[in-house]
Amino acid sequence: MLDGNASNDQPKPRVGLFVTCLVDAMRPSIGFAALALLEAAGCKVDIPPRQTCCGQPAYNSGASDATAPLAKLVIEAFESYDYLVTPSGSCAAMIKVHYPELFAHDPAWLPRAQALAARTHELLSFLVDIRGFRPRGVSCASTATYHDSCSGLRELGIEAQPRALLGAVEGLEMRALEGHDACCGFGGTFCVKYSSISNAIVGEKAANVTAAGADLLLGGDLGCLMNMAGKLHRGGASTRVYHAAEIIAGMGDGPAIGEAVKP
Repeated sequence: MLDGNASNDQPKPRVGLFVTCLVDAMRPSIGFAALALLEAAGCKVDIPPRQTCCGQPAYNSGASDATAPLAKLVIEAFESYDYLVTPSGSCAAMIKVHYPELFAHDPAWLPRAQALAARTHELLSFLVDIRGFRPRGVSCASTATYHDSCSGLRELGIEAQPRALLGAVEGLEMRALEGHDACCGFGGTFCVKYSSISNAIVGEKAANVTAAGADLLLGGDLGCLMNMAGKLHRGGASTRVYHAAEIIAGMGDGPAIGEAVKP
């Protein structure tokens, strides 16, 4: 059972959970893990039903005109909350870093984009940096290694926070991953446009993961994790892949990413 260290004497901040379209469609358990962790950290959590894609795929492809309507919808859905929190470094970076860029020449929307950007956080960094949270009563008798996603690491500075949380999970032994800070080759639409380059990059990443000799591969972005899980499985590796939030929330006993769900 997940137990947090949040104080009951302080008012609960209102958090809007941005689930992400990929989590919603491919791995809802990450959303449930995020919800459990935020509540354990003393937050009042809502999941605005109007949320949809943050617009990152279109923006990365240079389609700013197609991105703006999606961004406006996200701003409208989340600007009333104390915080927007999402279990994705890439989506958090899109909202926090690139929304102000997107509306740089729009005097009506720029202040709203900047205000939401200032209150937007990736889940694991929010738990550590804003809430001072550490999980208690959570165990996982396994070895694990960690991949740092490009957006989370380079745009948001997320590196120590996931490891601090995972270090509080009883029985979990963390092992070093060579090239932990190197791209996995996913890169959103990059893997579609440049599939051969993407495959070469993820092949090197999979080899490093296997060399680490850990039972689990963990990370903070589902796109990266799905990409690496697919390569590992196709190569016959036994490494199981999870979002770090699932392990920290004590939900690592279900099927791993890429594994079939048994009826």
